[in-house]
Amino acid sequence: MPLKTKSKKNSKSLNPMTGNHLVVVESPAKAKTIGKLLGKNYRIAASMGHVRDLPKGKLGIDVENSFSPSYSVMKGKAAIIKELKTLGENASSIYLATDPDREGEAISWHVVNATGWDKQKKNIRRVVFHEITETAIKEAMKHSRDLDLNLVDAQQTRRILDRLVGYELSPLLWRKVQRGLSAGRVQSVALRIIVDREREIEAFVPTEYWSFTALLKKGMESFETSLHSIKGNKHKLVISNQAEAKAIDEELKGAVYTVAKVKTNEKTRAPAPPFTTSTLQQESARRFRFSAKKTMIIAQQLYEGIEIGSKETVGLITYMRTDSVSLSTYAIDEARTLISKQYGKDYLPDQPRTYKTKSKGAQEAHEAIRPTSIFRSPDSMEKHLNRDQLRLYRLIWRRMVACQMKNSIYFRTTIDIESHSSNSGNVYVFQTHGTQTKFSGFLSAYSDTADDRENDENRKLPKLNSNDKLECVSLKHDQNFTQPPLRFTEGSLIKTLEEEGIGRPSTYAPILSTLMDRNYVVKNDNKLDPTLLGIEVANLLIKFFPTVMDVTFTAKMEDELDFIATGKRKMEPVLKEFYFPFKKHIDHAHENMPRIKIEEPTDEICELCESSMVIKSGRFGRFIACSAFPECRHTKAIVKGTGVECPLCSNELIERRSRTKGRLFYGCSSYPNCDFSVVNKPISGPCPECSGLMVSKGRQKIACSKCAWQGEPTAELMSSI
Repeated sequence: MPLKTKSKKNSKSLNPMTGNHLVVVESPAKAKTIGKLLGKNYRIAASMGHVRDLPKGKLGIDVENSFSPSYSVMKGKAAIIKELKTLGENASSIYLATDPDREGEAISWHVVNATGWDKQKKNIRRVVFHEITETAIKEAMKHSRDLDLNLVDAQQTRRILDRLVGYELSPLLWRKVQRGLSAGRVQSVALRIIVDREREIEAFVPTEYWSFTALLKKGMESFETSLHSIKGNKHKLVISNQAEAKAIDEELKGAVYTVAKVKTNEKTRAPAPPFTTSTLQQESARRFRFSAKKTMIIAQQLYEGIEIGSKETVGLITYMRTDSVSLSTYAIDEARTLISKQYGKDYLPDQPRTYKTKSKGAQEAHEAIRPTSIFRSPDSMEKHLNRDQLRLYRLIWRRMVACQMKNSIYFRTTIDIESHSSNSGNVYVFQTHGTQTKFSGFLSAYSDTADDRENDENRKLPKLNSNDKLECVSLKHDQNFTQPPLRFTEGSLIKTLEEEGIGRPSTYAPILSTLMDRNYVVKNDNKLDPTLLGIEVANLLIKFFPTVMDVTFTAKMEDELDFIATGKRKMEPVLKEFYFPFKKHIDHAHENMPRIKIEEPTDEICELCESSMVIKSGRFGRFIACSAFPECRHTKAIVKGTGVECPLCSNELIERRSRTKGRLFYGCSSYPNCDFSVVNKPISGPCPECSGLMVSKGRQKIACSKCAWQGEPTAELMSSI
């Protein structure tokens, strides 16, 4: 029986600071922090996430009766519901303090229905806050409201849509391709985007071109410059083959180089907005190579509360699932105060900076991700945070400070150098650029380099004036080829999903995790490569479910969910419009989709029956198996070497996966004779302290697996980490 509540506009101020009150949140960590902030009049209980869901093993949706869902208590949650019931019996008020989004609203609604509080006429109130601080929580408690059923319906619609697609499509793939596969309404479109990019790469035909670089000298100073054009022609010179390059090389032998023009412009650069979920995931992937999932886990820890004193636990950042770049006046004022004191008034704009959310289909009016107090500097938090927490907190803190600082100002100089051919009348124009910082502005707080250092974009050029004569030290020409589009990284895929309006802040990380868990995509050198399995599944779905796999259609469904959340549309019509055409495609696919067998050939022979071995996909990733299965069941792991010797027996360390959870680690290739293993990727070169095995600790750190030594990788190691 649905809970009858009023609109979220029905907000009233209670006096929650007295009496026996129950506050329901999702996690024990959040409960612990809030409990310390609210005091003894409050009992804080954790639901441990959702307590009810659609049942496993059956659809759980009555498609003929308004798509009514049939919810059941999730495994392991009966005891939690029983405890919540008991606590609620004696509570004078029940406050639902789950996360401030659709998912949080739905969790609260399910808790109320599962406990029966909706039938007991309990004083049930919803409280919403975007940061776990004493001020924010107590203010939220004073302005509680009823549950917002529009938000609940939006979440229910998403869950029902995903169940309809998954329940119908996944068994189809089991039957037509292989057991254990899955398909999802948003997940499959993300897979299509990755596969489409792979097709672009495969279809790409490289084009040859040649470039010229001259090393020129004035006095004792030398610099490089590149051939740009022929004087009189505004278009950049294109050299298509070696014959053309050699002809130009002949013309430039003995040529005179003269400075033709020196142009310097003053330019400004504005800071980026504060972080949203998407931009935080992109930036942490670029800087630290964090997966989207890891970023969200760490951000949740910072949001739910960190002990920063013997008696003080506080949330360090605002809510981490948001597509808004707006900031509270309080946060802006704090940032401006800090900037004035720490950097000086020269770095402070006359007026506060405001940012407008551009994300397609942005949801509820949240704040951007920011520190709950800008005065908690990363340095002051260092002893309370682990390494990854500190890195992410420092990133968020610096971005918040920078977004309220003045623009950086720099000079950009362009120098044209003319080379008069000694063999023809052509005048070749070489061009070089340099930048010099005039005022660092926001870059003093937040640079764009991956290692968090000051962005040194200055390129030193000698002082040059028009008509200066230059000496040519050397001239070289090189063959080049145009490059295909880059494969997606987690960060660039999230950016594309956001730009296309696919998914929402809470869904990016689960989408990526599912694609890799199902072996549709593997991560190689931080790039997302579709497997043969992923490509074939995408091909089948595109052919038989063109609407579901259409990017525009999927984005439109996200818009429909937004309309439900704001009360502009109802749940049932949206589900009808999607499901009945989709069901026709399902019926057609069952009859007409071909059965396919996905096996990648290898040049290996089975040692048991001498049949060829093939690569298959399984629960824990890809493996090599005998093609004569099921007559022969011989399998072996795919061995990926590291080129690093085992410190115990000198055999090579290779990638391995645990049998229980499929987690990646690195072990000795001579196992079981040698059982040495490490979790982090081993790298070449001994520890400078103890000569132990060195391992990667992210792209910017290396450490010894034996002693406590840590440092930065050399330039030679950067490409292999």
